[in-house]
Amino acid sequence: MEASPHPRQDERLAELRSYGILDTEREKDFDDIVELASAICGAPISVVNIIDAERQWFKAEVGLGVRETPIATSICSHAILEEDYVEIPDTLADVRMSDNPLCTSEPGLRFYAGALLKTPNGLPLGTLCVLDYSPRELNGLQRDALRLLARQVMAQMQTRKALHTEKILRQEVDHRVKNSLQALSSFVNLQSRFAGSDEVKLALSAVQNRIEAVSAVHDQLYRVDAGASIDAARYMDNLREHFATMVPANIKLEMTAEPVFVGSRQAAALGTLLNEFVSNSMKHGFPNSRSGEIRISLKKLEGSGIEVVCSDNGIGMSDGPEDAPRPESGRDSGLGLKIMEIICAELNGEREVETSARGTRITLRFRSAAA
Repeated sequence: MEASPHPRQDERLAELRSYGILDTEREKDFDDIVELASAICGAPISVVNIIDAERQWFKAEVGLGVRETPIATSICSHAILEEDYVEIPDTLADVRMSDNPLCTSEPGLRFYAGALLKTPNGLPLGTLCVLDYSPRELNGLQRDALRLLARQVMAQMQTRKALHTEKILRQEVDHRVKNSLQALSSFVNLQSRFAGSDEVKLALSAVQNRIEAVSAVHDQLYRVDAGASIDAARYMDNLREHFATMVPANIKLEMTAEPVFVGSRQAAALGTLLNEFVSNSMKHGFPNSRSGEIRISLKKLEGSGIEVVCSDNGIGMSDGPEDAPRPESGRDSGLGLKIMEIICAELNGEREVETSARGTRITLRFRSAAA
């Protein structure tokens, strides 16, 4: 006879859908459990059986060779109407199975034992079951093992659900953060158009650079799920993609980085520094479409030390003889150098600025805060 629907069927099916497990590929963690259940119970068949509305679907199985069968012949659809554990020593002696073709055919399934797969709120999704072609019983140790393994199946499913939920939440957060940063960027650009003085325009430009740097850090965090630490080399790759949309054809950009991790707040400060340097080099270092190069390198020093070098072969920060040292003034020296001073303070680092008619070079050394 076919089993009646579960008393909380609609709620049960909605809960099942929330796990996102139906029709997924086989996974070793589940395959290992059914193999172990089969071995412990001495049963030729073992199944992680999920009861859907019109079918029973097998996340893992040993001894069947199929992934689903109709609900009409499902023994497990009867089992989920019970409390915790079901054992049927002889299926033909049970009124629920006596006319089931899976049991009456040759060779028929004559023994069944299943431990329910229950959600934290008590709804059954299916069973971890073992079956045999001869009537029999499990001993106490085998029953306990089947129950324990069923709990392990649910632990795996709970983990999958949590990861799936986290992924959805992260996608939503990513979407909202990107929209917020874009809106803020648009607002700053709009304010820049109506700025009444060069000083205000420079300040807004610095704000824009910080927004772009934070956006690049967010992108890196989202791409690699980096948490509190960021792979500086991969972060530099992302920044290179960003800068490539800015750098004109007359300027060559080179960026290199050794594998080293930095804290996410350090990455934001670092991105601001690089953004500021590249922007200022393009704007002031190569007038009249002059050709040149911008180079950025990051390397690991002894211990947790990091050195960042930003250089260009532009006209330097002020006019004068080619070999004359340039003071920290001239090209965007006011706000630009103040920004660098703030960044150095954030990174608790030391900086060196060298400039001449042959270009500008800024060296920053700090210690990584990555764990």
